[in-house]
Amino acid sequence: MADGGAFVRFERVGFSYGDGPEVLRDIDFQLEPGTFHFLTGSSGAGKTSLLRLMYLAQRPRRGSIRLFGRDAASLSRMEAPVLRRRIGVVFQDFRLLPHLSAFDNVALPLRVASVGETEIRQHVTELLAWVGLADAMDARPQTLSGGEQQRLAIARAVVARPDLLVADEPTGNVDDHNANRMMRLFQNAHHYGATVVVATHNAQLVARYNYPQLHLDSGRLSILPVALPEDPYPPQNRARGGQAGQGALPLVRG
Repeated sequence: MADGGAFVRFERVGFSYGDGPEVLRDIDFQLEPGTFHFLTGSSGAGKTSLLRLMYLAQRPRRGSIRLFGRDAASLSRMEAPVLRRRIGVVFQDFRLLPHLSAFDNVALPLRVASVGETEIRQHVTELLAWVGLADAMDARPQTLSGGEQQRLAIARAVVARPDLLVADEPTGNVDDHNANRMMRLFQNAHHYGATVVVATHNAQLVARYNYPQLHLDSGRLSILPVALPEDPYPPQNRARGGQAGQGALPLVRG
C-alpha cells in the first residue's frame, strides 16, 4: 500500500493487551488529509484500541503505523510528543482537569505550545462562545452537565487546530439534539482542514451523515462507503444562526 499523501496509514497491524489474544487483526487502511470517517462497530469491537494506536497511546504488536509520513515505531522520546501535538483527542470519559476552570482546560494545549497569553485569551474566549459555553468560562468541569463537559472536551481538542482529530464515542451519553450539535462542531473542524475520525455505535447518527465508515467486526476492519447519496446537512446550512458549532472556527496553531 503506497503512502501517497496519507496522513494515517496502518499496514497489517495487530494489537493485543499484554499476552492476551489480538483484539485487532491485520488492520489495513489509510486516511487522506481533509477526510471525515466514522469508526463503527459494536461494543468491544476494538474502536477504542484503534484510536489509541492512532494517537500514539499504544504500540502495535505487529505491523506498521505511519502518521504524517513518519514511522511511529521509529519516533524518539523527543519526537513523539511533538507529533502528538498535531492530534486532537476527545476522550470518552472527557479527561477534563477538575481543578481548572473551563477556560484553563481549553487553554492548556496552547500554554504547552508556548502560545502568548494575549492570543490565548482571545482565541479561547471565542472558542468557548463557539461551543456554547461563553457563560461558563470560570466554571469547574464538575459543575457542568454531561453535554457541556463533552463540548468543553471538544473545544480543548480543537483549540490548537490539529491536523488529525479523533473522538471516542462523543455522542454516547447525550440525546439526539445534542448529538447533532456535537456533529456540527466536528463538521466545522473538518471544514477548516482537520482530518476527522469519530467512533460511534449510533447507527442512526451514521445514517444521518454522509461519511464513509471504518467498520470493525471481531477485530477486523472493512471500509464502508457513504450511506446516503447526498449530505443532509450541506455546507451552506451549517454556518447560519447562533447555535453552538455554527459559523467560523476560531482556532490557532500552537
